[in-house]
Amino acid sequence: MLTIGRLASYAGVSIRAVRHYHQIGLLPEPERDASGYRSYDAAAVLRLIRIRTLAEAGVPLARVRELLDADPETFAAARIEVDRELRARIRTLQEHRRRVAQLGSVESLAVPEEVADYLERLRGIGVPPVLVEKERDAWILMAARFPETITEIIADKVAQLADPEVRRFYQLLSRLEVEPDNDDLLRAIADLLSELYEEAAASGMLDQHDEMMPDQAFVRLLDSFSFGTHPVVARLAELLAERGWTGWTRVEKRKP
Repeated sequence: MLTIGRLASYAGVSIRAVRHYHQIGLLPEPERDASGYRSYDAAAVLRLIRIRTLAEAGVPLARVRELLDADPETFAAARIEVDRELRARIRTLQEHRRRVAQLGSVESLAVPEEVADYLERLRGIGVPPVLVEKERDAWILMAARFPETITEIIADKVAQLADPEVRRFYQLLSRLEVEPDNDDLLRAIADLLSELYEEAAASGMLDQHDEMMPDQAFVRLLDSFSFGTHPVVARLAELLAERGWTGWTRVEKRKP
């Protein structure tokens, strides 16, 4: 008769595995003898070897009992089904490998292709990396929430970059990285934003943005994110409010 350690050694598994098989009911747990020890016989070794063989073949433990106790016909049918499941898992893993290979780098993680292109355009007009990084994180949130319209939203943003005033806005923002306490600069940015909002309102673009982002809770989330990413955002919001605008992610003209 064998101790649990000897049983595990003969079957080529760990003692921890033996106890796990006891716990899930795959391997019967013998009664303790008069000395308080459990002892195992050859049948336990054989069953444990069969459990190990099936597990190493990739058979899920939930299916092992079925195969251990099956007649030849049932075993053959179960084997085919397990093989089908394993092939499905292989296809899933292959897809995971394909997607991992497309990730590129941590900087592009979860960034859709069109967003990555837009961010590259920002770099091209001289926007500092720290500002691009903050935009990137906001766009990750946007793309996850609005996957159906993110292409349209980004196309609109790309088109805006052709506007000299929009490019000037980013240039002024870039100066804030070295002059964060320059209130005159903040006021100049707020004036420029107010002008851009007036143009967007006149063209109906602000109304389109409302249609693209109908989720008020998500808008509040983005606002909170924006206010947390840069200390000057709150000051800019105050200055915009003085100029008659409310909101941040979704801007509206304050009614008189």
